Amino acid sequence: MTWTIPNILSVLRLLAAPLVAVMFLYFTRPYADWFALGLFVLASVTDWFDGYLARAWGQETRMGAMIDPIADKAMVVIALMVIVGYSSMSPWLVLPATVILFREVFVSGLREFLGDVAGTLKVTKLAKWKTATQMVAIACLFGQGVFEHYLGMSSLGMDPQIVAQMVAGKIEDTQGLGWKLTGMIWSGWAGLILLWIAAALTGITGVDYFRKAYPHLKD
Repeated sequence: MTWTIPNILSVLRLLAAPLVAVMFLYFTRPYADWFALGLFVLASVTDWFDGYLARAWGQETRMGAMIDPIADKAMVVIALMVIVGYSSMSPWLVLPATVILFREVFVSGLREFLGDVAGTLKVTKLAKWKTATQMVAIACLFGQGVFEHYLGMSSLGMDPQIVAQMVAGKIEDTQGLGWKLTGMIWSGWAGLILLWIAAALTGITGVDYFRKAYPHLKD
């Protein structure tokens, strides 16, 4: 095990993955959303940073090559689990999340089965775009949770008609309900659309990996 800075960043990202879920056990919302969002964004940044440093400093190691994809998958899987759990099992989130989770498990199983020839399943540029899209989508969906709960806190106990008039701009919006609602809607739609795009890319890359592994599976 070579403890270079890129490898240390990868290990820290792996350890941070379960903390995304732990935030919702020990903190109330929207603070849990804030902590999870910050942790997820920080982990996503280090994902690019450790790879860049490893290449720039010539510190690419087998340890890093092993831990880096595991940390990415753990972060995405745990974050999706939390988001789907707090979305009341919305089918619009469950379906793309299911595709993503199935593909990650399927490809991991292929790599394990192939063993020494698993190098045939090298990470492609499309797979990297898939991971980037997943991470941006998840960050947007965590952001939606932040806006949603600040909106709920600001309108707590208010008459629904007054809330509607404030949002519509008919009366002075002293609580900032309008921009909070706008933020919730836009971040939610952005996250949902990007998650479906990520699911499509996930399916395409999964089929590509299976096609490359198929000759070995026949043997």
